[in-house]
Amino acid sequence: MAIILKEYRGHIRNWAELCEELGVSKELAPKDREKAIIVAAYEKWGRDIADHLYGMFAFAIEDGDKLFAVRDHFGTKPFYYYVTKDNKLLYGTFIKSILEGEGFEKKLNPKSLQLYMTLTYVAGEETFFEGVKKLMPGHYLEFVNGKLTVTRYWTPTFKPDESKSLEDWADEIHNTLASIMPQVKLPEETAESFLSGGVDSSYVLAMSDAQMTDSCGYDDERFDESPLAAKTAELLGRGFSRCRITPEMYFDAVPYVMKGMEQPLGDASAIVFAIGCKETAKHTKLCYSGEGSDEFFGGYNMYRNAERYGDNLKTFYVGNTNIMKEDEKKALLKNYVEGVLPIDLVKNIYEETEGLDPLTKMSDVDIQIWLEGDIYLNVDKMSEAAGLEIRMPLTDRRIFDIASRMPSRFKVNEEQNKVAFRTAAAKVLPEEIAFRKKLGFVVPIRYWMSDEKYNAPVKNMLFSETADKFFNADEVKKIWDEYVGGNSDLWRKIWTIYTFLVWYNEYFAD
Repeated sequence: MAIILKEYRGHIRNWAELCEELGVSKELAPKDREKAIIVAAYEKWGRDIADHLYGMFAFAIEDGDKLFAVRDHFGTKPFYYYVTKDNKLLYGTFIKSILEGEGFEKKLNPKSLQLYMTLTYVAGEETFFEGVKKLMPGHYLEFVNGKLTVTRYWTPTFKPDESKSLEDWADEIHNTLASIMPQVKLPEETAESFLSGGVDSSYVLAMSDAQMTDSCGYDDERFDESPLAAKTAELLGRGFSRCRITPEMYFDAVPYVMKGMEQPLGDASAIVFAIGCKETAKHTKLCYSGEGSDEFFGGYNMYRNAERYGDNLKTFYVGNTNIMKEDEKKALLKNYVEGVLPIDLVKNIYEETEGLDPLTKMSDVDIQIWLEGDIYLNVDKMSEAAGLEIRMPLTDRRIFDIASRMPSRFKVNEEQNKVAFRTAAAKVLPEEIAFRKKLGFVVPIRYWMSDEKYNAPVKNMLFSETADKFFNADEVKKIWDEYVGGNSDLWRKIWTIYTFLVWYNEYFAD
């Protein structure tokens, strides 16, 4: 029977080698060529197909009476599925294609809200739609004669190699990235590059052929990284464009973002990223971005506390965000369900990393949960909504392979994070950029949202009929009053509740 590619989104980096090995014509148009590669690769390797692909991908293949679907190792592209009451499989790289499918019954998954209020994103295989599941990174599914099986084909593994020096590791990172960069785009394609004040995007830019950079900035200098980005672009002889984001632009974009995301996302930087994608798409359809290295190489400042946490990590560390404890959620939620705990999402990861050092455990949780649920979801959905294609050179199994063998002391020390990675970047960047302190993707939302000039949409939603379905108004008011009264640290809790409510209105409002 014919093998038919039913669904595909992504970009295969090692297409040239695969064309040679599989007998696929290099003269085909790029997307037709990639589709031909996937079909030929499946014919040759079957379930092991993902082992032979480098890049970003999620696809489904019809093979006679079997449907086979696979998601890439890190989950850069999403894949969702749903089994109807009459045992038909609905699937796709967008939830909306499932919502429109015959036999789909739309119901809210109440457990997801409880987890979301701690994590600020949707972690694990369940979604906010009852019965709709994510195919997790490094997994494939098969659906044959009404029977569904999901299999894990890849697990991040860490085996520290003590034989190399800092310079050895830096050389390996640099040489590997240099070999990957030509694969990230075709010679005839023209790409621009997102640029912040940080080392990741600066390093990608320096290693790329992008002649134009794209940044976001604010009028408030405390949060505006764009002057640092402009300086980097100038040093590297590249063009620079800046999108100035105002509070009005920011709040106006929230419904657009929540609808396009398909699931709520409480990451405040997602709104900025979405606006940046829309602006960038006005003058290019392809852009580089620097995601992946923080989780691989110890980029977050909190990783420097890893040794202090020790074995206690597995009792509380659920990833990059943890903003509400269970007692807070019990007070806020009208329907709190006992036993739905964020820590249960990561227990298997701690089992996989038993005996490894605390930094490795933290990194692995973030690689498996945070990257997929927040970072890659945001990049994929917002670029797609804007008509922009984003490629992430640092998210690659060959880069991760280096990180998986690198001892933690070359990732984080008392003074610095991402030590070896920064050392590699310093080969093509001035030291002041390569070793600049990590700022994160900062947004002035904590101040904007407390300002009466801008916060009416948030306040109105928090005390709406929609909010009353889920939350105890008195408890919400306590947090709101304390926040606008000056405790700006509460902004994340307010924002997480608000983004859920905006999303709910987009998908469930009558």
